[in-house]
Amino acid sequence: MNHAFPCGTLPLDFVGTLRARRNEAPAEKLATPGLLDDWFVESGMCDAPPDADELDLETAIDLRESIYSLVAARLAGESLPAADVNEVNRHAGGLPVKVQLGPDGLRHTGSVSQGLSTLARATVEMLGGDESALLRECARPECTQVYLDRSRGHRREWCAMRTCGNRVKAAAYRARKSTAGV
Repeated sequence: MNHAFPCGTLPLDFVGTLRARRNEAPAEKLATPGLLDDWFVESGMCDAPPDADELDLETAIDLRESIYSLVAARLAGESLPAADVNEVNRHAGGLPVKVQLGPDGLRHTGSVSQGLSTLARATVEMLGGDESALLRECARPECTQVYLDRSRGHRREWCAMRTCGNRVKAAAYRARKSTAGV
């Protein structure tokens, strides 16, 4: 697998394809059309690669950045940037990934455009509904992943316990041990 899905929400996992956004050199996980195809398949959105090209990749990255801009505005309690709202709404108006019943069960097929439309629709639902109040950014300083805090007490701190949570807890443990040994 080339991609991680710690958020459990496709639009936020898609935003996370640019890792460590605030670093001097963020890690781009959608560097090629093939990696975009991989994202659609690994996310479960499509059963087969939609066969992305360079223009599809550019369009996908533009949508990803619009989604991130809207999420960042919600997190900051600011007005949503109109240009990004228009970009997401434009994609949301397209045809979504096709869901069909086949001889082996459920099938998801579609083009890159249909995948982006599906992501945009999910973004509209998330940001336009009650779930937007659950948006949180990972508490690990190096991580910029955003997730929906659906925990019972709304006290979730990390995008994923097995990655960021473990790193933070291990670092705190090492710090306590080095202080105690001095």
